[in-house]
Amino acid sequence: MTEEQAPQPWQDPALPVPERVRLLLAAMTTEEKVAQLGSRWVGNDMQESSDEAPSTDPEETLNVAPMQDVFAASGTVPLSEASRYGLGHLTRVYGSVPLTVEQGAAEVVRQQRVVVGNSRLGIPALVHEECLTGFTAFGATVYPAAIAWGATFEPELVERMAASIGRDMAALGIHQGLSPVLDVVRDYRWGRVEETIGEDPYLVALLGAGYVRGLQSAGVIATLKHFAGYSASRGARNHGPVSMGRRELLDVILPTFETAVREAGVGSVMNSYSDVDGVPAGADPWLLTEVLRDQWGFTGTVVSDYWAVPFLATMHRVAADTADAGAQALAAGIDVELPDTLGFGPNLIGQVPEELIDRAAGRLLTQKIELGLLDAGWTPEGSVENAGQVDLDSPANRALAREMAEKSIILLDPGSALPLDPELRTVAVVGPCAADPRTFMGCYAFPNHVLPRYPEAGLGIQVPTAVDALRQELAATVVHEPGCSVTGDDRSGFAAAVAAARDADVCVAMVGDLAGLFGHGTSGEGCDADELRLPGLQGELLQELLNTGTPVVVVVVSGRPYALGDVAGRAAGLVQAFMPGEEGGSAIAGVLTGRVQPGAKLPVQIPKTPGGQPGTYLQPVLGAENSGVSNLDPTPLFPFGHGRSYTTFEVDDLRISDTEVPTDGEFGVTVRVRNTGERAGDEVVQLYLRDVLAQVTRPVKQLTGFARVPLEPGEAKDVRFRVHTDRTAFTGRDLRRIVEPGDLEILVGSSAADLPCRGTVTLTGEIRETGRNRVLLTPVEVEKA
Repeated sequence: MTEEQAPQPWQDPALPVPERVRLLLAAMTTEEKVAQLGSRWVGNDMQESSDEAPSTDPEETLNVAPMQDVFAASGTVPLSEASRYGLGHLTRVYGSVPLTVEQGAAEVVRQQRVVVGNSRLGIPALVHEECLTGFTAFGATVYPAAIAWGATFEPELVERMAASIGRDMAALGIHQGLSPVLDVVRDYRWGRVEETIGEDPYLVALLGAGYVRGLQSAGVIATLKHFAGYSASRGARNHGPVSMGRRELLDVILPTFETAVREAGVGSVMNSYSDVDGVPAGADPWLLTEVLRDQWGFTGTVVSDYWAVPFLATMHRVAADTADAGAQALAAGIDVELPDTLGFGPNLIGQVPEELIDRAAGRLLTQKIELGLLDAGWTPEGSVENAGQVDLDSPANRALAREMAEKSIILLDPGSALPLDPELRTVAVVGPCAADPRTFMGCYAFPNHVLPRYPEAGLGIQVPTAVDALRQELAATVVHEPGCSVTGDDRSGFAAAVAAARDADVCVAMVGDLAGLFGHGTSGEGCDADELRLPGLQGELLQELLNTGTPVVVVVVSGRPYALGDVAGRAAGLVQAFMPGEEGGSAIAGVLTGRVQPGAKLPVQIPKTPGGQPGTYLQPVLGAENSGVSNLDPTPLFPFGHGRSYTTFEVDDLRISDTEVPTDGEFGVTVRVRNTGERAGDEVVQLYLRDVLAQVTRPVKQLTGFARVPLEPGEAKDVRFRVHTDRTAFTGRDLRRIVEPGDLEILVGSSAADLPCRGTVTLTGEIRETGRNRVLLTPVEVEKA
């Protein structure tokens, strides 16, 4: 509704939102309602577009457009035609091509003016953008990837980061962010491990909920991805089928999403591309309606993953054509089709009951009203009036990115060389990740996601390399030789790298990933691995460096864990940095020199050998223990939750409030954690439970609570967990979620393999089915001992 038109009743903010939605739907034609279910991606340069997007070399488009049949059908309708009856969403106005803030804001105004001016009722569109490692836009801060958030074990820090991202986005007229990813890692070979928070549902749930709260505190709708099962595909193949029973789906995959819905009030959910046991998520009413809405009480919008609606026809082949795909998706519970309208167009009219169209349109219009887009006097210009004040890579953003990076870098093993001796004379810094800042960033960071198609634009931000950072922190002479690239078979740099290492007091070898899209990287969407060896020649380079006799500190900068069994025991120190973002170089240097006290923990395990998948810790006895029934040993090199420090900690004095608890009760678990070293540091105290006997196989242990605890030297604190018996619930043989009587082992310590505090609680009474309001969280308190 433009400012020139007379106000309508549904524009009155004094009326309740449901009443405004009812009035608006009553005023709309069926064509106008259907138009709200679609979207338009004007700036998409993944293929030729008839809108204003620039053309690119076809060879360059292959790295982001492997499904050309569907992509070719997108982008053929001008925005003016696409919005003739209105439009639901505008797709990635800022995130598609390199635009300054001023250019992006002007484009938002231009596109909104087309949408508002072309339709009878003048309803604006929601603007959505990606924000997996920060706002995916030119010149915006690149924070650590989500797998690094998991390493912090600090939900409050993730919430602060998301709030900062949200404030920048909201000031630029953006209403919805496509993050966080709440997929639980099931196979490390999957390319999108970097986008996940880790392999434990509770860790993913708490940090994901923190991200949702942060983003939505700024007035930007968060979007949970990818609902559900996407990360568990056969062979870790992107979009691959998921061979998973409903029990595993209910107990491992869905709790992360349920927590974000019920505890954080998320506003949007995006469907998974994959099928689970033959049923694509985008056409599954059990998942999108019965579970999400009827059981959990979700009231927001379900948006399709990009092109997921036509994929029902072209890839899953469960729909006869795109029109049939649209009808199936709408009936299942998808409300808005992204990024362009293919299945949700006018062909829906007459193909589906009107109430389904009203249902979806009403959900989206509710969000538009709640965001103020349908208030009288709203204008496209007003939505970006503060854009000129936004510094997308402000000092405050960079400070937060630095804190995130420093708290996410994991000291696997200090060995004999860490922290680096300040008296060193010469340090050789070797490896392809030492001086390429792109290796610090995830696949959805703008420099890796878009800028490879615009090499003249540079990175858009300042990203100090690890070599530069070490030169600033060390008095020693720092010599750099890359040795090899992340990928490829060029060994020509080996000799110089080995010579530099041989002549140095210490060698720092930085190896790992370079993120990209659809095979144009070693990590990221469509960049799956068939095994967990370091990519390219990097493993061979490490062996030659280790053979020099010079102490070699190995730093892995990656989006997934790689097998380090051939390195451990020979390296003089081991560090894992999961794509630490634009401040990663400084953070890595700080950990190596000891300026930064490492306190992060592994959100995924580090395997010994490159095969033998899957290797996640959440396994029953026959999947987690070397029981002698197989010659393959699943024991990891470093377990879930592991991380060392330059001080030492002791966790002891276990106190359990009750040794017998009814199946509808709760109990308290308290331990004391003490810093027994000479430096201040953080310890992550971790509570695990083990169900001794159950009607179905249960994990050997499962994380049930945690707290990151800062401690001064000699200081001790009590950590108290309050565990409701709902936290022990699982899905039984009849697919009901139950709490069973019996013994529970209580395990508390510093990792899944370092659990010095052990006790038992017996649950008494009858088997109890948990209700829809089951307790999802384990409250924790920390105070002076």
